[in-house]
Amino acid sequence: MFTKISSFTSPRYEDFDWKTVLLILFLVALFIRFPFFFRDYIDRDESTFIIMGQSWVNGHLPYTELWDLKPPITFLFFAIVIKLFGKSFIAIRLCGTALVALTALFTYGMATKITSKKIAFWCAIFCVFFLSLFGSLQGVMSEHICTFFFMAGLYVVFHKEHKIWYFISGLLLGLSVMSKLNMAYPVLILGLYLLWTGYRDQQLWPTIQKLFAMGCGTILMVLLTALPYYLEGNIHVWWQSIFEAPLAYSEGKFHSPLKTLPFLIVILGILTVGFSKKLIDWNTRELQILTAVVVGILLSFMQAGKVNGHYLIQLYPLILIPFSMILGKLPRPKKRYNPLLVLLLVLIPMESYLEFANIVSNKIEKGSFYNGEGIDVPKYIAAHNLETKNIFFTEYHIGYWVLNENPPTKAATHPSNVIREEIFPYLENSRKTGMEELRYIMEVLQPKTLVARDGKKIFDKKLIEYNAYIDSYLAEHYTLVEKVGRGLIYQRLE
Repeated sequence: MFTKISSFTSPRYEDFDWKTVLLILFLVALFIRFPFFFRDYIDRDESTFIIMGQSWVNGHLPYTELWDLKPPITFLFFAIVIKLFGKSFIAIRLCGTALVALTALFTYGMATKITSKKIAFWCAIFCVFFLSLFGSLQGVMSEHICTFFFMAGLYVVFHKEHKIWYFISGLLLGLSVMSKLNMAYPVLILGLYLLWTGYRDQQLWPTIQKLFAMGCGTILMVLLTALPYYLEGNIHVWWQSIFEAPLAYSEGKFHSPLKTLPFLIVILGILTVGFSKKLIDWNTRELQILTAVVVGILLSFMQAGKVNGHYLIQLYPLILIPFSMILGKLPRPKKRYNPLLVLLLVLIPMESYLEFANIVSNKIEKGSFYNGEGIDVPKYIAAHNLETKNIFFTEYHIGYWVLNENPPTKAATHPSNVIREEIFPYLENSRKTGMEELRYIMEVLQPKTLVARDGKKIFDKKLIEYNAYIDSYLAEHYTLVEKVGRGLIYQRLE
């Protein structure tokens, strides 16, 4: 992938300045991600972040009106976009595209420190691919936000030495941690590594000064997120929701460190082979830093007890640099294989091509580029004047945002949180169990309208008791009034 793009063109990578690289990265990211600008939702978490951001725009701090298991900077990103551009899927996804391009640019800037501009450029291009394809990565995830801040902070460590710059790096790393808490692991490992190298190189005191500046920046950013809660007298809400609840969640019954071991072995195995075969130089400070922070992220995955596809966003920019260097040391493919390499490069964004076809088809069929049950179901509800008070979306919950409604309870902000009993104490919730919460929604609030998904159980199939209860309750108290795509719209019987 580092050979000539074709036999007719051979770009001079040494002539690329950072503005040119950023423009190319943004255009590639825009091409890949643009067709998904019109999708109702790509991942349920993104829908939750949008709802939380809207609540903040409406004047409610995160965790006070609605609740989700992420630090506040994630919600602040969405709140700022909504405040500036209104309720716009396009604005949210366009800002996500900018995050991807900038993250790839910082990856490029770090790679140029230890390898050629050619390898760094293609590393950045593939960073865009890996942050935008394969699963639910076309949406704007908390991992996109925290990785952007982390890579910016790490870039400063790569290129700057003055204490002021380390303070700025600390601010950026603090923003990363306050976007997704598991980033505290690589930040801590980074600090320990820098301290060890300072001791090893007999530069301990200057290193301690720089780390103190970095630490002050990180702590300051964490404390700044607490300030609005302190001013409202809700500092306990900030502490419980950001620090205590994630620890309780990671100890949940569906999480196990053993599930992450195969993934950890593969990543560390490739790095070990690269170093042992001298395809990458272990003595390079920057590669040691990358390895250290990769280990920190992998440790955070073990602590979480699972590795979802979007978690890997945090790893991709970091591992692509050494992996690209390894590939750059391998023998070049013969020129006759260049057309095949070009074809593979063109085929990588296949998901984007399919989505382009989908939005065109939706425009022809329904008259709108916007598509998905999260848009079509609320449109049907509004057009038929169905009751939306206490409406309960067990699926397609971006519909709350489209209809200007709130979830029926804090725990229902993300539909799966209804059954996560381990986090209930931190919601200031009077219900103690998931079944109590579900019964409260169905039997006390009694939503007139409920939305589910055809062919899918409302709760995880392992949760037999929950599914049995809601299936029987729907059969007795609700009637199916319409099926919109795969969306099922139920109305409560009088």
